[in-house]
Amino acid sequence: MNPPTLLSRWRRPLVAAAAAAMMLLTGVLTAQAVSTPPSVTGWIRHNATVLDTVDPAAPLDDLAPLGQSIGNAKIVGLGESTHGAAEEETLKLRTLRFLVERMSFRSIAWEEDWTTGLQVNEYIRSGKGNPDMLIRQMSPQWQSRQVADVLRWLHDFNAGHAGKVQFVGVEYYLTRPLAYDEIDAYVARTAPERLPDLRSHLRVIRPSTPNMFEYITWYLSVPDKRPYIRHARQVYGLLNGLPHRPGDRTRALALHTARQIVSFYEHYSLPQPPASDSLVYRDAHAAQNLRWWQELTGNKIVYWAASAHTANAPQLRIAVLPDPDWRYPTAGSYLRRWYGQRYLSIGFTGDHGAVSLGPEGTVALPPPSARPAWTSSPWTCGRPRHRRSATGCAPPSRPVAFPTAVPAHTWSAAAWRSGST
Repeated sequence: MNPPTLLSRWRRPLVAAAAAAMMLLTGVLTAQAVSTPPSVTGWIRHNATVLDTVDPAAPLDDLAPLGQSIGNAKIVGLGESTHGAAEEETLKLRTLRFLVERMSFRSIAWEEDWTTGLQVNEYIRSGKGNPDMLIRQMSPQWQSRQVADVLRWLHDFNAGHAGKVQFVGVEYYLTRPLAYDEIDAYVARTAPERLPDLRSHLRVIRPSTPNMFEYITWYLSVPDKRPYIRHARQVYGLLNGLPHRPGDRTRALALHTARQIVSFYEHYSLPQPPASDSLVYRDAHAAQNLRWWQELTGNKIVYWAASAHTANAPQLRIAVLPDPDWRYPTAGSYLRRWYGQRYLSIGFTGDHGAVSLGPEGTVALPPPSARPAWTSSPWTCGRPRHRRSATGCAPPSRPVAFPTAVPAHTWSAAAWRSGST
């Protein structure tokens, strides 16, 4: 299996669910069923607030209803129905601006590798690094002009404010050589006498190439992965046993880096899609990483990811025929369990057009008339084929801010553009 095949495998649930009818909703699906589910158009007509513009640089006053719905939330998920849709990323940037400028959110947790997140954080806080190179290093689904605009906006905001925004990657799936170098440097500073022991483990597990897709492909082919997992855990155990001062932030960061290495090797030892084992593991650990960051910093956090991660869906199901269904609790469902109503998820979607798959080209999204009839009532309980579903569902009780510059009854006429790199 070559790296493009591996990448395609990761993308499939997002592409397959790209046409799912998820509105920009404040609040989340609940387990309360409704006897007469409203139609999409009827519910929107009754609840929608039409925004003045989708321009990320425009004044934010029209987003005030969104602020009322968010209230005192500690974490707000910004979920996109698919990666690679320019308009969704643009709308998310405008919402991010509102959360940072008007509601004092000071961390953005991204569906991105922890080590890449360290470099992005350095850029947006100090200006060190080349933003174009950082974009090329991010996971392929983020290599677009729209994501570059987000990073530049974060950098510019931080340049003019004392209360700076931080960037953190909450994933481990591409844990790069930088993680191993950071751990080596930490032990060299704090316990140099333990370096030989540490390096005896790192020598086995440090990726042999900076191309993580090649390395993952190789590791997946290894028949016995237990020695790699054992060495990764021993690295974590060594760091955890070093003397330290209470509340040492540098130690906390080093330990977290070591945890990402362990997660990387454990994840790829599990059955991969179409089995659900690695999907269950991934979202559980992304949620744990996000909670760890919130406890470390005390920040209010924006969680930027696909809706398949941000949504409160304890029994998410993705059908990609002819494979078996993919089922897992989303990261958002863990966050809702831990934070209650102080975790909210906002979903972004478009109606039709095309989305970018990067080097793999584009995929067309048909208009609603070409979809199964169930999409006219997305909160109906049940498990329709070919789409995401959550067991138990009802329309949210809070109002929505619906992102369109045209009246709600004509919003579906505009097509998506593909994200551009």
